[in-house]
Amino acid sequence: MKKVFQPMMIGLGVTVALLASCSTKNSEPMESTKSTEKTAYFKSGYSDVNGLKMYYEIHGEGDPLVLIHGGGSTIQTTFGNIIPDLAKNHMLIAVELQAHGHTSDRDAPETFEQDADDVATLLQNLAIDKASFFGFSNGGNTTMQIGIRHPEMVNKLIIASAFFKRVGMFPGFFDGMEHASLDNMPADLKEAFWAINPDSTKLLAMFNHDKNRMLGFQDWDEALLQSIQAPSLIINGDQDVVQNSHAALMAALIPGARLMILPGNHGSYMGQVEGPYTEDNTTKLTLAVIEDFLTSK
Repeated sequence: MKKVFQPMMIGLGVTVALLASCSTKNSEPMESTKSTEKTAYFKSGYSDVNGLKMYYEIHGEGDPLVLIHGGGSTIQTTFGNIIPDLAKNHMLIAVELQAHGHTSDRDAPETFEQDADDVATLLQNLAIDKASFFGFSNGGNTTMQIGIRHPEMVNKLIIASAFFKRVGMFPGFFDGMEHASLDNMPADLKEAFWAINPDSTKLLAMFNHDKNRMLGFQDWDEALLQSIQAPSLIINGDQDVVQNSHAALMAALIPGARLMILPGNHGSYMGQVEGPYTEDNTTKLTLAVIEDFLTSK
């Protein structure tokens, strides 16, 4: 049963790094520390974003790369295991979306379009004009919407374990979602939320936002993906909740997109919390291909 809820509930890790010179207008004061190991620079803070107090972290220095977690997750549960490697060569701006982790909620449904607008507003507040974006699971859907709605802000897109039509999920996914309850939420994700925010009513609110968004999801027109002009890398696990044929279709629709199918389930190839992380060769390969993609002309 657990597999049914993975794309909704997995992959929200957010860790962010920002250069000291970056503006933080409309933001609360940030705490800053120096890492003792791989990440040379770290800041965190909140910014006023479309009615939210939106939490972000910044790790490292270099070309900006925005990290967008999956449903039910935090920065750390999605990206915590790979942030140190990614931050060696990039300034990571990791975000937590509406009602997730540290970020506040608003009296409105959660949508991929609104998430995309929230991320774009955050970058404007941080005086970052253009960046690459790496989204996992529901964060991958948000990343596609950024490419569709805010193309002027995009260098490159990395879209991992995401979908754009209901038929792209494994058979029975949406039937199972009808019966999803908070009891089905993976314990690792619950504990990560409670470590940040012990209020169980807020955990339930986040769960309901994510569930309702999935149940109400309407297929996107193929023309939306065809409109994406940024260089894009599509990643999927060969035993993912997103069908490999669907990932291949996405890569065919987005002009010039590249496709990588890796051995693994939903996010195990990139070390997210619900998949086994052993620093094995698959994760190293994922990071190597991402680095080559981001640095290629």
